[in-house]
Amino acid sequence: MLHGVAEGGLSVRQEPDGSHILTGRFPYNTTATISDGGRRGRPRKEQFASGAFSYRVDLPDEDIHLLVGHDYGKPLASKLQGSLSITDGEDALTFEARISPEVADTSYGRDALALIGAGLAVGLSPGFRIPPERAVEKAESVEEEDPSQGDALIRTIYAALLYELSIVTRPAYSESQVESRDWDIRPVRRMPTAYRYR
Repeated sequence: MLHGVAEGGLSVRQEPDGSHILTGRFPYNTTATISDGGRRGRPRKEQFASGAFSYRVDLPDEDIHLLVGHDYGKPLASKLQGSLSITDGEDALTFEARISPEVADTSYGRDALALIGAGLAVGLSPGFRIPPERAVEKAESVEEEDPSQGDALIRTIYAALLYELSIVTRPAYSESQVESRDWDIRPVRRMPTAYRYR
């Protein structure tokens, strides 16, 4: 599975019944540098086009989870359970999650809420896959950056299958996560359909 990361945009409030309402957003059409290219490589940037996550968000029977750190063993909310609502807007993917008192009282629930409250875990990272070319002809592209802006390769994702949103401590890509990617420039880049992490 692939991950993207956005900084900030999370807020939490407690309700009278002991539940917590968590809201957040993942911006579209915003370029993020995911690698500076190292000593000899080229910088790599990435952006999600408006509506990139709409397919699974709009399907009523497809579940999407809110997790802590991409760990399915630490679920906070679920679309199918009615505790997670997601809106795929023009400028961002936004969500509102109702963290039940029972979930908030788990060790990972308490930790997550405390870290968010302290401002230490305010990143939002979507876990997604790129659909196969047979299903979506141009799910993504890689292009040269405008020379007046730099010499990076820019990957634009037009369609992605969203499986989960995660609260993360450090909203940035590490070098090791991008090393395995093929950054050839071509009109449409093919990605393996199997889950993989970056």
